Amino acid sequence: MSRVNTVLGPIPAEELGVVAIHEHIGYGMPGSELDTRWWKSPEERYEETVPKLRQFHEYGGGTFVDATGICNGRDVDYYKSLSAKTGVHIVACTGFVGGDTALPHFARASVDYLTRQFVHEITVGIGTTGARAGVIKVGVSRGGRMTDLDKRIYRAAARAALATGVPILTHLAIDAENAIAIFAEEGLALDRVLFGHADDGVNAEKTRDTWIAEQGGRVGFDTFGYETELEDPPFWARPRQERLDHFLRFIGKHLDKALASADANCSPLGWPGVKGHTVNYIFEDLIPDLRRAGVDEATITRLFVENPATFLSIQN
Repeated sequence: MSRVNTVLGPIPAEELGVVAIHEHIGYGMPGSELDTRWWKSPEERYEETVPKLRQFHEYGGGTFVDATGICNGRDVDYYKSLSAKTGVHIVACTGFVGGDTALPHFARASVDYLTRQFVHEITVGIGTTGARAGVIKVGVSRGGRMTDLDKRIYRAAARAALATGVPILTHLAIDAENAIAIFAEEGLALDRVLFGHADDGVNAEKTRDTWIAEQGGRVGFDTFGYETELEDPPFWARPRQERLDHFLRFIGKHLDKALASADANCSPLGWPGVKGHTVNYIFEDLIPDLRRAGVDEATITRLFVENPATFLSIQN
């Protein structure tokens, strides 16, 4: 039986239910916990997060994949408490959002060191929590091209994925040619990689989403809800209908490669976040939009249940 690592232990992939494949309990840049303007006590973060996860569970959500990497606010003991309290399975990640968020200790590290770090967090546990990571996070640093550090992280992630069987998800799907070349050199099948943020308002036109799918990679449309129609939209916002149309075109050709999420922060660290945007956009807006567009229930189940379960299942 296939299994997935959650913060409360491995579970059968069949028990994941509806999956929010790319979300954050609380994301911030390194050092954000020291910012007095946006600092929050653990109690404040808990009070802000629990209602969102409870609503997600009440809507029918089963699993929340936290894509917050090392150095960006990952707090696995906190995740364990949230999971136990709300009934939502939480999958934690190892890896980094991008090389530009890695603190110097990791930024100077070799591929071998990074590989050992990732493998340990997947097979032994993250810190002293006893919880094992269920996915590896990698990303393209600011600037739009992979840096030398990014490439070391991607290579280490590929080796760790091969050694442990867990998949990789990426921050941004730009510069995919370099990423795919690294994965090919390491012998990693591309169906173990989810190239994320293919739909964001900054990089969508530069992202070769169809090409990635044709190479065998999975593609994440996972910034749903960041809309230009918001009162104060972020710089990566995009018109709601434009994003939806893009997604519909993609799933019309590559449904088996598609996953979707909202990339929301339950309680942002060191920045105000985007008011009103939560993981529950999936249930409150995205799925209704898909139904209005004529997408049938079998396709919705494929997108939010079956594709994520296949992707997250440990392959060893």
